[in-house]
Amino acid sequence: MAVLALAALGLTVPAVPAAAKPASSPVDSILARMTLPQKIGQLFTTYVYGNDANTPSVADAAANRRLYGVDTPAEVVAKYHLGGVIYFGWTNNLQNPRQITTLGNGLQAAATAAPLTISTDQEHGIVSRMPAPATQFPGGMALGAGRSARDAYRTGQVTGAELRAVGINQAWAPVADVNVNPANPVIGVRSFGSDPRLAAALTASQVLGLQRGANTSASAKHFPGHGDTATDSHTGLPVITHTREQWQRIDAPPFKAAIAAGVDAIMSAHIVVPALDPALDPATLSKPIITGLLRGELGYRGVIVSDSLQMAGVRQKYGDDRVPVLALKAGVDMLLMPPDMRVAYDAVLGAVASGELTEARIDSSVRRILALKQKRGLLSWTPLDPAAAERVVGSPGHVRVVRAVTDRTVTAIRNDAGLLPFSGAGGSVLVTGWSSSAHHNVAALAGALGGTPLVTDLPNDAKIAEAVAAARTHDRTVVLTSRAWDTTVADPGGRQRALVKALVATGRPVVVVAVRDPYDLAAFPEVTTYLATYSHTGVSMESLAKVLLGTERPRGKLPVELPGLYPYGHGLTWKVP
Repeated sequence: MAVLALAALGLTVPAVPAAAKPASSPVDSILARMTLPQKIGQLFTTYVYGNDANTPSVADAAANRRLYGVDTPAEVVAKYHLGGVIYFGWTNNLQNPRQITTLGNGLQAAATAAPLTISTDQEHGIVSRMPAPATQFPGGMALGAGRSARDAYRTGQVTGAELRAVGINQAWAPVADVNVNPANPVIGVRSFGSDPRLAAALTASQVLGLQRGANTSASAKHFPGHGDTATDSHTGLPVITHTREQWQRIDAPPFKAAIAAGVDAIMSAHIVVPALDPALDPATLSKPIITGLLRGELGYRGVIVSDSLQMAGVRQKYGDDRVPVLALKAGVDMLLMPPDMRVAYDAVLGAVASGELTEARIDSSVRRILALKQKRGLLSWTPLDPAAAERVVGSPGHVRVVRAVTDRTVTAIRNDAGLLPFSGAGGSVLVTGWSSSAHHNVAALAGALGGTPLVTDLPNDAKIAEAVAAARTHDRTVVLTSRAWDTTVADPGGRQRALVKALVATGRPVVVVAVRDPYDLAAFPEVTTYLATYSHTGVSMESLAKVLLGTERPRGKLPVELPGLYPYGHGLTWKVP
């Protein structure tokens, strides 16, 4: 089905050899040696504080002691016989390639029953954990705008190569959700778009790039589909009102394509879908959805992992001691980030002791987790070379790939005033508006254009007045926006809208660029020149500058509809010298 989905779009993925089917004997041998506490530990993936496995900072040691009763990351792994560790910047795990590699070597040395899956959320775009010099792609919706399965594959391949180089063997990507709700607060540009066929093709391609191209586990998320909600499952429990027919038509295709591509893991969502489970349990805890639908109807045989068990969406109906047990009873294999590791671990141990869960049920999940580790070569893990990692991460070849991919994603949506491209126009340029603290995109674009930067973010009246005064002294203004449509959470009071309207009122030429959600145009439909990059990385700003200056033509097509304004697939282009 993945091949058919790609062919229907006129897309292809590079020819790669099929993965060999792993032998079962090493898995069975390891499982037979495990004690019950070790088996239960294999089910859990959680975070640890520290940039080194054995010598964390005083603050990180205190954080580990508070959460786990021991000081070092290595001691956490050993105490709970963890099956996996997930890295974050806020846990001080991700600083540079050498440090990340050294941390992973130390954690693997502490593993008691089997080598660890070490994972991180490297979706790219707005969810990107790896620090510089890691290659930063523009994210799912930008790839959707580019319409290239090959680019999705290459994104996965480069991402996987850099992750494996530093000892991260599992990526929590790609996002397989079909974003059909413009007000979706949690998926949005993380999705490939609103068309199930496009999302299926690019999901399958990125799975292949990660796994076959780089031997890194992919994880399609968030089953059964988180694309049509106005509630964030981090803070609430979304209810998806799709009928079963709508689910089959809209939400299912990317997951079916991921399964056909051999995806190692599928992550469940903390959402309620009444048409799929009338009991109104979150999907993570729903046997009809996890076992009946994903295992039974879709025939998935790989690892099923919960989304973070710290999220509100899975904790509203049941206590923290019941959630991990109910997830396992539903059919989940891997339990991600329980809010209290001791409570969760003891709950599963107690459920086996009471007979609520059988050891055979635990064995089935551990066997799938070990089979994933065997498939990715982890059962024969050896320490990695930090110097080699430094040569791989952010290599010149990878930088060339990301520039080529990103150049194909910039989408010109409106050019009614004929302002674009700037080539031959001369004059001065002001770049203002919203700027990311991580990527400094206003300064990056101003540098690429030879313009003047003025960061306003969510501007007060004084900052708007400053931007208006600066615009009057420049020949044209480029203003960057981020989620300007969301005047409740992202931009309370509509400050970006006020900025754009004030700049337009000067009568000077104004170009508006949405550097995250393309839906921003709805906040100021009167603007005459509008583009979308879906991303605010430095490379995205380079690609945008090329389009504005006329050295590259815009090639992106909207991967979503802009309701009442432009249809899915709209995108302008023009000739360049």
